[in-house]
Amino acid sequence: MADKWRVVTLGDVADLVRGVSYRPSDLLADGAEGIPLLRATNIKNQALELADVLFVPPALVRDHQRLRRFDVVIAMSSGSRDAVGRLAQLRRDWVGCVGAFCGVVRADPKRVHPEYLGYVLQSPAFRTHVETRAVGTAIMNLSRDRILGFTLRLPDLPEQSAIAHILGTLDDKIELNRKQNETLEAMARALFKAWFVDFEPVRAKMEGRWQRGQSLPGLPAHLYELFPDRLVESELGEIPEGWEVTSLAEFSSLNPETWTRSTRPKQIHYVDLSNTKWGRIESVANYDADNAPSRAQRVLRPLDTIVGTVRPGNGSYAMISDEGLTGSTGFAVLRPVQREFAELIYLAATSRENIERLSNLADGGAYPAVRPEVVSATPVPRAGKELINEFSRQVRPMLSGITDNEHVSRTLAELRDTLLPRLISGELRVSKLDIQGVCDD
Repeated sequence: MADKWRVVTLGDVADLVRGVSYRPSDLLADGAEGIPLLRATNIKNQALELADVLFVPPALVRDHQRLRRFDVVIAMSSGSRDAVGRLAQLRRDWVGCVGAFCGVVRADPKRVHPEYLGYVLQSPAFRTHVETRAVGTAIMNLSRDRILGFTLRLPDLPEQSAIAHILGTLDDKIELNRKQNETLEAMARALFKAWFVDFEPVRAKMEGRWQRGQSLPGLPAHLYELFPDRLVESELGEIPEGWEVTSLAEFSSLNPETWTRSTRPKQIHYVDLSNTKWGRIESVANYDADNAPSRAQRVLRPLDTIVGTVRPGNGSYAMISDEGLTGSTGFAVLRPVQREFAELIYLAATSRENIERLSNLADGGAYPAVRPEVVSATPVPRAGKELINEFSRQVRPMLSGITDNEHVSRTLAELRDTLLPRLISGELRVSKLDIQGVCDD
């Protein structure tokens, strides 16, 4: 165990800045001239989800309320005990502020290494501290004093810096993989849109920008004959001559397998809507069959596309890459009838335009939803099979790269979560570690 580590409270080495309650009339519709406002709902899985941030005028945000690098944003009020105390550290410079139900833990760099403190607050010990001190019934609350009363043990600053470097190296690699995945996803969606929505190759032929035997960016010469020479009118507007308007039902089977009490496995690896966001399965819950949620019924296979039918605008969709998963009945499961259709199905069903279409069609009051058949009815053009096969060959490495990066990031996150409590307790010393090979993979 560590020796000569100081025992302090969080309040001895850091301050907590309370968030501000802004009136609805203060908020800006456009973020071009505003400062992003983080709320408790923006904190997920020790990271910040910025898809739905609000904005406030800069004049309303005092200097000490503006976020700084290594600040830790923490949810101080929530309707659930699991959500109160959720936190995320800003490991990069970012302009922003926090709302009324959040706070900002800001380290005193003369007393504690700011990045190291962020990892201390991600530890199971701090999670237990906030869970046992949150009070309330319908709304759980954490007071400033209860948060700052957390007791921690500190090594000297060089040791803190070394621990932060090890854990930060793992997080940096995870962040790099995330950015690479954003790029790969954007490339795949751009190719789908160009070929099957905007019909850019056909337009290039019509306008003389693409000649037989010529290669264009993303359009090798051998594809020339696979695209028609002109556009014709259809019920969806102009489409390539010889193509027809069809739906994903032609390329996939809908909800093809369902567990029954007699067939489901003893262990259920459950994928729910709340843990599936914008193409990524953030976590999988494991249950004994007898204790699994009643909605855990959809059998999932690799290459299935799952799309949430409840509040579809929330973006609960993904392409399945792992064996042995079970999905909620809140998903529409689209299974390709041929391997080469998998990429087309995923990109068509989850395009921004289609998610908006599903959201507009959803009804049902508090839980607006669409029927799975509405997802399966997503309109797509019927192109030649050879062209669809070529599209699969071009896009498959992009989506496979995303899957590979996700698997690496999952391994790195597990390593980080294993090392973190042992390092900050002194059970494991920095001198005993060598993770460079892991992060170089």
